[in-house]
Amino acid sequence: MKLRTLTTAIAMTTAAGGLVAISALENTAQAQDTFEWKMVTSWPKNFPGVGQGPERLSELVEEMSNGRLTIEVFGAGQLVPGFEVFDAVSEGTAELGHSASYYWKGKAPAAQFFAAVPFGMNAQEMNAWLHYGGGLELWNELYDDFGVDVLVAGASGVQMGGWYNKEINSAADLDGLKMRMPGLGGEVMERMGVAIVNMPGGEIFTSLQSGAIDATEWIGPYNDLAFGLHQAADYYYYPGWHEPTVMFEAIINEEAYASLPADLQAILRTAVRDINADVLDEYTARNNDALETLVNEHGVELRRLPDDVLAQAKEHSADVVAELAEESELSTRIHESYRAFQDKVVNYHTISEQAYYNARNPEESTGN
Repeated sequence: MKLRTLTTAIAMTTAAGGLVAISALENTAQAQDTFEWKMVTSWPKNFPGVGQGPERLSELVEEMSNGRLTIEVFGAGQLVPGFEVFDAVSEGTAELGHSASYYWKGKAPAAQFFAAVPFGMNAQEMNAWLHYGGGLELWNELYDDFGVDVLVAGASGVQMGGWYNKEINSAADLDGLKMRMPGLGGEVMERMGVAIVNMPGGEIFTSLQSGAIDATEWIGPYNDLAFGLHQAADYYYYPGWHEPTVMFEAIINEEAYASLPADLQAILRTAVRDINADVLDEYTARNNDALETLVNEHGVELRRLPDDVLAQAKEHSADVVAELAEESELSTRIHESYRAFQDKVVNYHTISEQAYYNARNPEESTGN
């Protein structure tokens, strides 16, 4: 009886050891699997800032994974048009995409909350809401029906007010202008008499130069100089009330992501988080030098938008955002979360960031 028990115990131990060994072999085999992904973007290939972020992401993932996950990056129009990035990832044409969520307002209107809200939160505040205020969870809930996940993958910082081929001395000067401006800002400008024309970044210069549009916003001095927009319009206005930042997104096909081993999933998430900070750092570092070049070397007229333009834009913005909040139950929840977080962070930033800026730059704080 004892011998039988001992024999059974040995057999069970051997079997268990075999299972452990098989499991270890399976894990090792999985760890050796390689994955080749495609990443489509809404930007020209290798474009400064927003276009180079995806390239750095690809390099970082390959290095961190020791070549087990490689990502081939396609600029707008190379594999799919810039405005079809979301569909390409949703349908599995590409595993990964890099874009801005307000381009998908026709599919999910509330996506605009996660890109740019006129007179809303800046990049620092948006990152805090998305990562620590529940914003990213709401963003992923919004995309659930499309078979994609989303991570935050960069920010532009406060943008410029745009390029115009004539002076804007009052809100009346906007009436009848044709302008490229996406998202909620574009809806606000429509209510101020502007005809909004949507187009990918790669089409902006020729449209402005040919007169197909009278004005445009893009991102900021670093990218605007790279596009040569100063060759098509003389007047450069600030501030970018319509886009206190644009938060860029990495959209990931859910099935493709699920197919990755856990360590590669972690590598991808970590690399995207790194790029999120890196893109904003680059814009912060490059914008001022580019602005000095535009003004001092190319004679660009840098102007502040008139007070009545800003006042009307702020008034219409409140209406546009409120209407978007009523689109659906989820849109209402997103808006409530956004506003609650903004109210809190603004209260603190009034006595921290803003108070410091006013103390550091007293002349600028008084508007002189």
